[in-house]
Amino acid sequence: MASLLRTAANPRGLFPWRGYCLFPWRGYCSGGTQGELSKGFVEALKAVVGSPHVSTTAADREQHGHDESMHRCRPPGAVVWPQNVEQVSRLAALCYSQGVPIVPFGTGTGLEGGVCATQGGVCINLTHMDRILSVNPQDFSVVVEPGVTRKTLNTYLRDSGLWFPVDPGADASLGGMVATAASGTNAVRYGTMRDNVLNLEVVLPGGRLLHTAGLGRHFRKSAAGYNLTGLFVGSEGTLGLITAATLRLHPAPEATVAATCAFPSVQAAVDATVHILQAAVPVARIEFLDEVMMDACNKYSQLNSSVAPTLFLEFHGSERALAEQIERAEEITQHNGASHFSWAKGAQERSRLWEARHNAWYAALALRPGCKAWGEGGQPHKPAPTQGYSTDVCVPISRLPEILVQTKEDLKASGLTGCIVGHVGDGNFHCILLVDPEDAEELRRVKDFGKQLGRRALALHGTCTGEHGIGLGKRQLLQEEVGVVGMEIMRQLKAMLDPQGLMNPGKVL
Repeated sequence: MASLLRTAANPRGLFPWRGYCLFPWRGYCSGGTQGELSKGFVEALKAVVGSPHVSTTAADREQHGHDESMHRCRPPGAVVWPQNVEQVSRLAALCYSQGVPIVPFGTGTGLEGGVCATQGGVCINLTHMDRILSVNPQDFSVVVEPGVTRKTLNTYLRDSGLWFPVDPGADASLGGMVATAASGTNAVRYGTMRDNVLNLEVVLPGGRLLHTAGLGRHFRKSAAGYNLTGLFVGSEGTLGLITAATLRLHPAPEATVAATCAFPSVQAAVDATVHILQAAVPVARIEFLDEVMMDACNKYSQLNSSVAPTLFLEFHGSERALAEQIERAEEITQHNGASHFSWAKGAQERSRLWEARHNAWYAALALRPGCKAWGEGGQPHKPAPTQGYSTDVCVPISRLPEILVQTKEDLKASGLTGCIVGHVGDGNFHCILLVDPEDAEELRRVKDFGKQLGRRALALHGTCTGEHGIGLGKRQLLQEEVGVVGMEIMRQLKAMLDPQGLMNPGKVL
């Protein structure tokens, strides 16, 4: 064990590690099942974080071997729960010195297989690192550890007059949200994670510690050198382990009003969206749900809304500003044929409305009897009769009506069960498709539909993923999106930072 720990002697990771070679002895494997970690290596993990924070049980390994996507791989060989950055640094050094793959893990709410252990190895669960380290109200910033969730942060900030608005729906960990460049319903006004991360503390492969904008810095803008922070936002755990994030905070709105309105067609709803944005109405959220999705939400969340293409809107500001925003938005939507306007001004009404929107994934899964998400509720994975598959394209706003109408027609023609929901204020939408994983033909049609939609978005100068990330399933589309030179540069960056290819292998590239 002493030899295994020798390379982790510098817990702060301030200097390059010299204790490993490019082609290490793969002594982490036992002589039994391929990829199984040896007893000596597991004992070395326990020496770093303590025995209670290491698990090799089948249940824990299985739970950490998948997210809420369709992708399934073998589980990791062990799961560890570090308590601080020093332990993460020592774990990274230990794993890298022995050639052991490292898979970071947050809350497991991803939708692209980003936590699947394609080569086994060690899953590093960062949820025990859940402290809010500092709040700087005058600078509108906060420093958090990766295990803090967005709801926990906003509860903590409740009396400060500030909030963190990035809201992907699930109560995801902020470290995971950084790693996947998460977005959500508020992005049209407040931006995505890429717009709201000021600095990162990252443990690099081998254990070195990097502060992407400099130690302790939280400035609003900088022209100093390369944007290292931006490099790690959206890197999906393939370049390092995020151990702290400095985030941008925003003033909490004085008043908030939400509304829903139904439209006679998909075209009318998306035209209204484009017209609202062109009129510079500062809408905070503008979400689209097609009639299939509205029917599912009515049943799942006990709503009584029209079964028609519908926009969910929300406005933030002063009482006077809200009155002007609402009047202008209502005028535009009615011009596009909207009806059944329903306003929600009270906090409880708004919460119920947006809870129904955030539960759209589960509402869609309930469209087929016996349908449930794999791994739902944090339980060990047991395949359900039906599984959901969600596309994630994003296009320029001007091309949104075209792609949404065409996608709706393609969905009807495909014979697949599915619905459309999206953050149409920034051109991003999801087509949620239901599939029986035991039906090979249906599974093939679902995958073909997803690839066709991704390529249509690329043809319209958009992207194959607006917020879910590349993970396992969109690697070919990424290559088509960024081109040969773009992929070459990405591979060179990966090879420089992770020469052994041990950080979350099999993802993105």
